[in-house]
Amino acid sequence: MSQSHTASGAAMIDKSSQTRNLLLALLAFTITFWAWNLIAPLGVRYMQELGLDANQRSLLIATPVLVGSLGRIPIGALTDRFGGRVMFTVMLFASIVPVLLVCLAGTMQSFVLLMVFSFLLGIAGTTFAIGIPFVNAWFEKPRRGFATGVFGAGMGGTALSAFFTPRMVNTFGYVTTHLIIAVALAVVGVIIWTMMRDSPLWSPNTAPVLPKLAAAAKLGVTWQMAFLYAVTFGGFVAFSTYLPTYLKDVYEFDLTGAGTRTAGFAIAAVIARPVGGILSDRIGPKAVLMISLTGAAVMAIVISLKLPPELLAGSAFVLMAVFLGLGTGGVFAWVAQLAPAEKVGTVTGIVGAAGGLGGYFPPLVMGATYNEATHSYTIGLILLCITALITLAYTTFGIKKKQGSAH
Repeated sequence: MSQSHTASGAAMIDKSSQTRNLLLALLAFTITFWAWNLIAPLGVRYMQELGLDANQRSLLIATPVLVGSLGRIPIGALTDRFGGRVMFTVMLFASIVPVLLVCLAGTMQSFVLLMVFSFLLGIAGTTFAIGIPFVNAWFEKPRRGFATGVFGAGMGGTALSAFFTPRMVNTFGYVTTHLIIAVALAVVGVIIWTMMRDSPLWSPNTAPVLPKLAAAAKLGVTWQMAFLYAVTFGGFVAFSTYLPTYLKDVYEFDLTGAGTRTAGFAIAAVIARPVGGILSDRIGPKAVLMISLTGAAVMAIVISLKLPPELLAGSAFVLMAVFLGLGTGGVFAWVAQLAPAEKVGTVTGIVGAAGGLGGYFPPLVMGATYNEATHSYTIGLILLCITALITLAYTTFGIKKKQGSAH
């Protein structure tokens, strides 16, 4: 019966619908991730205007990550119930409010208000938990690594923000830049509501949210993938949000120069993510994660050597981005293979939250371990290397090829 239903549903899906809805999800994810990362590219500006110390600056940069992480848990569960089209539209319009409030706080030069509104800005980072189940429902299992990898490339919104936000502020002004982002969110919201459709294979899971979360929490795959994503995607978020500060402190780049190089880092990770998904379809996500984590551990040590700019240091950061990007693609290819179809959204919410939280703490650690006398982040990078090696060992020996769905 279920096979017949699946076959008939699959017949209803044409390639053009798959492509259109995948690209629309990618668009929504990209613009919300730009909004989510509005503060980090201007961190140095805020530090100068508000007289912040290194710890305050790190806390400000990391705060949107917190809500964007934890918020993915209920948003993923709600996506199982209401579908991607409704949830993308709601979150796009909801993200407009904190963007404008952050603008207000920055104009008032109030650190307290900026902290409060940057906390609210985190809701823009929850859309990841909408897109994964939405895309999974459109694509058959052998192509889900590819599909989730392409959708995940929307994390390139952080690259767009790092590159364009400082330039837009210089060209149009602080207030106008935030207004442009708010309008972009509204325009994309209208496009999504008008053109996006949920998959014919998707059906609402109307079970209450809390029991769904409890059921997903009982799945072994949920916590295994959460740990892996906390390291891979968390590493990407940490670098993409803190790198402008790092480059200024260590290499004395100005705001625009640091933003340009951070954009390059993010673009490399964005390109590598779908590659990680495609490779996972071919050689398996476990092998992809092992490559990713080995590379990240090595590059953390290389970066700690403070190689001279531009070629050597730039190459090291790009390679780090590639390895982290491969890992993020591999993790959700694994989720797509192992999570029960009706629980993908809820599992994605928990795993995505772990990834975001993985990106919340490293900027705080980097700020706390920064050696101002030597302009060095060596301790923080060594801790990253150790974390990657521990995760590599767990991936290699701690995760079985086949999982029991409830263990």
